[in-house]
Amino acid sequence: MPGRDPMNWMLSEAIEQLSRAERMHRQFFSLTATAEPRGSTWEPPIDVIETDDEVLIFVALPGVDPDGVEAVIADGILVIRGQRTLPAELRHARIHRLELPQGHFERRIVLPAGCCDVSRFAANGCIVLRLAKTF
Repeated sequence: MPGRDPMNWMLSEAIEQLSRAERMHRQFFSLTATAEPRGSTWEPPIDVIETDDEVLIFVALPGVDPDGVEAVIADGILVIRGQRTLPAELRHARIHRLELPQGHFERRIVLPAGCCDVSRFAANGCIVLRLAKTF
């Protein structure tokens, strides 16, 4: 690699990797201010899949009880909110690493026309919201 300084190349690669990691962190765990007194929230990552009969939304919320998640449709927007907290028995444990976000979360998703009747269930670390489509 004549003419290229290996130190400049390594520094450039490191900066690019840090920039990519920061973009991914903002995309998946962005903090948004809310007008409610509970403060900031984080947005869980989602997958949205539409079939002829329904829309399925997979929300990555490991350890969150589906019954503790609020899912409301208003003006064609699905609002998913709730809270992810450490179980009480772990609150005094020595934590070596905590990468999964904790606290209040909220996610807003614009829905295709005709979605209604939200039902939910847990599957493989996700909460799955099933929205029936009216014809």
